[in-house]
Amino acid sequence: MLTHSEMYQALLNKDVSYEGSFFAAVKTTGIFCRPTCTARKPKKENVEFFSTTKEAILHGYRPCKVCSPLEMLGETPGYIKNIIKEISDNPSKKFKDWDLRQKGIEPSKIRRWFLKNHGITFHSYQKMFRINTAFKKIQNGETVAAAAFDSGYESLSGFNDTFKSVFGVSPSNSKKKTVIDIIRIETPLGTMLAGGVADGICLLEFSDRRMLETELKQIAKYFNATLIQGENKHFNLLRKELKEYFEKKLKNFSVPLCAPGTEFQKAVWKTMQKIPYGATWSYKQEAEKLGKPKSVRAVANANGQNRISIIIPCHRVIGSNGTLTGYGGGLWRKKWLLEHEGKQISFMQ
Repeated sequence: MLTHSEMYQALLNKDVSYEGSFFAAVKTTGIFCRPTCTARKPKKENVEFFSTTKEAILHGYRPCKVCSPLEMLGETPGYIKNIIKEISDNPSKKFKDWDLRQKGIEPSKIRRWFLKNHGITFHSYQKMFRINTAFKKIQNGETVAAAAFDSGYESLSGFNDTFKSVFGVSPSNSKKKTVIDIIRIETPLGTMLAGGVADGICLLEFSDRRMLETELKQIAKYFNATLIQGENKHFNLLRKELKEYFEKKLKNFSVPLCAPGTEFQKAVWKTMQKIPYGATWSYKQEAEKLGKPKSVRAVANANGQNRISIIIPCHRVIGSNGTLTGYGGGLWRKKWLLEHEGKQISFMQ
């Protein structure tokens, strides 16, 4: 268990690795916060800690308005969800500052949000969505001209230039190109990035995962594909099943997966999917189940290469002494997932 001193130090440091493992309540203000809250820090003797927001509320504390501890980590604000839905329903629609102000949205605010959460401007996000829509129309047999104008482009020359800058080829030569669709999904443990191709989900990682940028480059190389914001035919089922999993209504996922790797890696990932909900295996047990009892280290390395979190449940693999071991999304998330599935485990590293 985390000590009072350790949690207080994490609060002072605004340490994101402790998100979800505790909430800090300030006796003098009656407010409780996330570990990463940017508000002024209280004295140590004025703080008590709770493992859930429910406990803090039952003790009479109110949620902080600065860090919003009752919201999911990285949750998309409602007004942005509405804008994204409008773009998804009609990719040819172009939101300008005037359109946003008519909806009561300050343009600079939405620009900052997209830069922070997507790493691109709101204008670029709209452009990426339009060009992805046009790409898929061409792949499905539409003419270049029809795909361009249906997706909101006003001239073929402008469409051709944009298309080539994104995909590296002209629209007429794009039949052999592949796209990996990318979306954000909010969960109780924070924002996840999902990637999808025609055959299934190829990526599901927490957006603050270490080495995520490297993973994105790797899957782009594996598929010889361009990563681009956009919807995919598998995303609705993924959203549905993740929601049901976090609501404890689903134990086994059915959404199709497409996980490229070596034959050994794919065998390891397939074996990992056999670990029952609520159970844990050690790396040694996993190697034995795979039929490679002497390949414990190689199995552990393959686990670390898994790019589809939760569904390929590397969080269910623990140390031989029963304690937590490495997890790309953070040990606090691994602990949360196991306890969510009904498994109590030490938080020792």
